[in-house]
Amino acid sequence: MGSPDRWSGDRPESGSRWRSLLGRSRTRGTQAPPTPSPPPEHTQYPRRNPPPPHQAPPPYQSQPPAAPPAQRRSAPVENYPSAESRRQSAPSQPRRGVPPQQLRPAAPDPQIMERLRRPLSRSKVVAFINPKGGVHKTTATVLTAAALGTARGSGVIAWDDNELRGTLGLRAGTARHARTIRHLVEHLPQVEAAGVHLPEHLDEFLRHSSDGSFDVLAGDEDPKLQRHLDPSTVLRVLDILTRTHNIICIDTGNNVESPNWRTVVSSVDRLVVTTVPREDAAFAADWMLDLLEENGYGHLVSEAVTLLSCPTPNPGPLLNDFTRHFKSRTGSVAVVPYDPALEPGAKIEFSALRDATRVAWMSAAATILEGL
Repeated sequence: MGSPDRWSGDRPESGSRWRSLLGRSRTRGTQAPPTPSPPPEHTQYPRRNPPPPHQAPPPYQSQPPAAPPAQRRSAPVENYPSAESRRQSAPSQPRRGVPPQQLRPAAPDPQIMERLRRPLSRSKVVAFINPKGGVHKTTATVLTAAALGTARGSGVIAWDDNELRGTLGLRAGTARHARTIRHLVEHLPQVEAAGVHLPEHLDEFLRHSSDGSFDVLAGDEDPKLQRHLDPSTVLRVLDILTRTHNIICIDTGNNVESPNWRTVVSSVDRLVVTTVPREDAAFAADWMLDLLEENGYGHLVSEAVTLLSCPTPNPGPLLNDFTRHFKSRTGSVAVVPYDPALEPGAKIEFSALRDATRVAWMSAAATILEGL
């Protein structure tokens, strides 16, 4: 799948389209919102090779490969500790303010569970994207991984690939250690050379969710790390994760010019566009979709899932407009409701959500997995 050799200089006028859309929902001021400046010319996306046919991965060598291998594992390495075993060892913590006898989880829809548990031909990479902050990328990454891990039992990991001090490791993982992506990058040659012991070696750098349903590769607090996450290193990390896990959920940063961001986008099987029912957040997502289409990723845009997450109990009139709009731009749209357990911005626990919220995230995760 090719991509243009340079950014397109002729950008569509998205402001008028946006003004027309939003004019139906609220009275607009006379001043139009500023249109984001286009990225500079001469910037290239890495080309994305088509998925390889299903076959056994090449054996690990004693030394790291000169270039990152393209083949991904179709299933996690055997003897990897399952989420069920970790869940049994994790302490049970009742939801705050609710007596334990009332904590009866809602029965999930059997059809949704069947969609979540279906076998995959190979490991799948899902990236959560939006160039604007505060649009629930981290929340969506964590809760999608939790929903998938709860349904599938094992083989799911969430990677905080935000170059500038991401918070996924703090909000999702247990404090079993303080190691992050920086420590994994420092020991990449040794981990790559672990062979059949790769899962055990990798596990030394991973945290686990509080209920053990998925693994976490935490981001680092040092912003200087981004200079070490060059495209080659990102691909080497992805190769390791796809050899040990079935589904990799990636929380991305906000800089669409970053080689890290572009490398992840070129390597995914599915894009999830996260946004909230606010004009600025949805405008940034729409602009990003234009950018991707102009640079040869229209196939990913047409198959993407837009995830509309409600940060307040009353989402407002824009929700319906944005739902219709993004249905015309991406393959599917999933809407998840507000939940008071998420409002403090603290540690995310899937079991602490309301029953209706958990069911909504299960349904959203099934939509994300559809067709992969």
